[in-house]
Amino acid sequence: MKSTFKKLILLFITMLLLSTSKGNAQKEKIYHYSTICNPINLNYRFCMDKPSRREAADPTVVLFNNEYYLFASKCGGYYHSTDLINWKLIETNDLGYHIEDYAPTVVAINDALYFLSSSPKPKVFKTSDPKSGKWEIVNHEFKIPMIDPALFLDEDGRLYFYYGCSDTEPIRGIELDVKTFNPIGKPVELINSHKESFGWERFGDYNEKNDRPWIEGVWMNKYKGKYYLQYASPGTQFKSYCDAVYISNNPLGPFTIAKHNPFSYKPGGYISGAGHGSTFQDRYGNYWHIASMSISQKHIFERRLGIFPVFFDEDGIMYAYTKYGDFPYIMPKQKNNKPQDIHTKWMLLSYNKNVEVSSFITPASYATDEEIRTYWSAQTGNKGEWLMIDLGDTCKVNAIQINFAEHNTQITGNMVGRHSDIYYQYLLEYSNDKKNWQTISNNINNKIDAPHDYIELADSVNARYIRITNYKVPDGTFAISDLRVFGNNSKSKSLLPPANFTANRDKEDKCKVHLKWNKDDNAVGYNICYGTEKNKLYNNFQVMKKNTLCIGSLNRNLDYYFTIEAFNENEIVKTNKIIKCPAFE
Repeated sequence: MKSTFKKLILLFITMLLLSTSKGNAQKEKIYHYSTICNPINLNYRFCMDKPSRREAADPTVVLFNNEYYLFASKCGGYYHSTDLINWKLIETNDLGYHIEDYAPTVVAINDALYFLSSSPKPKVFKTSDPKSGKWEIVNHEFKIPMIDPALFLDEDGRLYFYYGCSDTEPIRGIELDVKTFNPIGKPVELINSHKESFGWERFGDYNEKNDRPWIEGVWMNKYKGKYYLQYASPGTQFKSYCDAVYISNNPLGPFTIAKHNPFSYKPGGYISGAGHGSTFQDRYGNYWHIASMSISQKHIFERRLGIFPVFFDEDGIMYAYTKYGDFPYIMPKQKNNKPQDIHTKWMLLSYNKNVEVSSFITPASYATDEEIRTYWSAQTGNKGEWLMIDLGDTCKVNAIQINFAEHNTQITGNMVGRHSDIYYQYLLEYSNDKKNWQTISNNINNKIDAPHDYIELADSVNARYIRITNYKVPDGTFAISDLRVFGNNSKSKSLLPPANFTANRDKEDKCKVHLKWNKDDNAVGYNICYGTEKNKLYNNFQVMKKNTLCIGSLNRNLDYYFTIEAFNENEIVKTNKIIKCPAFE
């Protein structure tokens, strides 16, 4: 009897363990995304001069003690993060006016961070505890007055310095003493503009102008024994703002232009520009490029930051993946091997959808036009002003990005830190009948400044209408550019691969190519994918509701290959057609 009872007890325990194991296995299959959507949702500081506008640009990110520190122009401090998603501002008085200088650069050497920024009288600062905001000066009179500095520590412990920001002068480099930060030898001229051959260096939103570019924003990485010298052009105010790369076997050259360029380029989409950035590795070994993105409406330097994954292919070609670069993507918590690993497959649901508003100064349609340079504004900033989007169908909604605009603000910023009363308070709701509303996000008591607030829903909702109601703005009117909704619309009509796609190199200017395809009324937009090898189409150009495009950013001396894909609110459809456009015929 006792033996039978023991057997029953053992059987019960075994079944319980199996049940628990099965339950745990099922739970492990459920993956809760942690996603991000460009522009990065920082509490961008209002500038200290007029007109009232926000700015951050020229970023450097460094991994230090397994955490991340972000330094950028005109921030009144610097940022700390443990996950590259959530950033906290660190205030400091120790860096003085140097924190206000453009293009700060930071390098980790042993157990400390070293800081240097653009200045006619630069100094080098050091900290072993960046979270504290405490820094000390280690070089009171840095010997090279410059703009746009970059510090690079090689694997052998030697330290190099790169700098330059000019429409005439070259990028230069020099070795520094790693202890004193004094120069060793004389500066070496490394690269300068070749706009006659490199279309990406030409002025204009679409590289359509012939002005001499600004060559600036240098950065250096080393990968498998090769040195990758990155630089920005043609100008920070343009949608074409990008980073290109030269390669060498030595840190001071000579350098050869890489075959794939620009390596970081985003001329289309909601917010454009991917220039003057830094490339860094996260704690899992993934490479990222954080760069400046352009608004440049209230002021030429009205800018934001974006972050993009970077890859090196089997031939050592470096490229930033910017396709759908302002759609949500997964921030990986492991080694990321290919661009597809970060896709959420959430599509844009809000483009050109009907909008109702409480009042308007600027058109309501600007809130869904996928253009950060335009915005809808209510007549006031009063509590109760609202905007509502009709998605057209009941859709599965996974995430929403609210991009506030500063219409008629008079705010100016602090030298260090932030004003305590700058934040937005609002209620975000959804409905399927415009009568019964449920809350997506209740921020009516919010005290955190989030000008590009991004809300990833823990559980998706089925919704046709999305409404945001104002409770408080920091100043000016209640204004939005854009209210962007992401998810899937299963009722979208199926797409066919874009038909009659053609690509013709300009006969007079080989830096240009003219593209055309049949327009599909069921498509929301298109991505042109191209590159200098048939199987390396790393560049892309996104357009909405168009069927023609002129790209002016080619290297006139190289062959190019082009293909196209269409996307709607539920899918992406690619064509198998790849067109070769030779440089010389």
